[in-house]
Amino acid sequence: MTLDPHNWSPLSVAEVARALRSIPIPWWIAGGTALDLYLGRTTRHHEDIDVLILRRDQLLAQRHLPDWQLFRTQAPDPPHLAPWMPGVFLEPPINSVWVRSEDDGPWRFEIMLIETEGEEWVYRRLRSIRGPIADLGLETEDGIPYLRPEIQLLYKSGTGRQKDADDLASVLPHLGQQRASWLLECLQSQYPQGHDWLAKVSTAAQPRPDPRTR
Repeated sequence: MTLDPHNWSPLSVAEVARALRSIPIPWWIAGGTALDLYLGRTTRHHEDIDVLILRRDQLLAQRHLPDWQLFRTQAPDPPHLAPWMPGVFLEPPINSVWVRSEDDGPWRFEIMLIETEGEEWVYRRLRSIRGPIADLGLETEDGIPYLRPEIQLLYKSGTGRQKDADDLASVLPHLGQQRASWLLECLQSQYPQGHDWLAKVSTAAQPRPDPRTR
């Protein structure tokens, strides 16, 4: 059995939605694709596609994907991959599952696990950052759920990857003051010694003058 971490042929957003339509849990398109859904256009090539679920719902997801091969993953890069055995609850630091449809076939999507406490999602890198699960996502006009852009950008802030800086540049002009202000507060909390994104996000979070008062 070959587990090539570079062998990706991601499903489209519509194909992911079809694959998950029978799963009785909330889920959201995540990663760079979620940001494209927010913008309503494709900004760059995406090597993979991510789906976010609540960690507590993982076994329901597992049971409802019987026709897929599921592999738990763990950093570093390339990640360690091992079969996700039925009924095994994945605890941190295992935070994702790679999914493919056949032996030695390409990876088709990645399931990301997010922490929760009660009815709140919790940011694992700084647990004081949290919010209502009901407010985690938005929806496309077709009803496909995706992660809110400010939350996705927060997760991308810790990678140091150029593509994530490019995603910030694409989304920030369209983020709006309220979302930018939330992101700024979270970045300031997580990175008290400073971060490359702070100045740009701070500018986006400034109140816009009302043109009617000019």
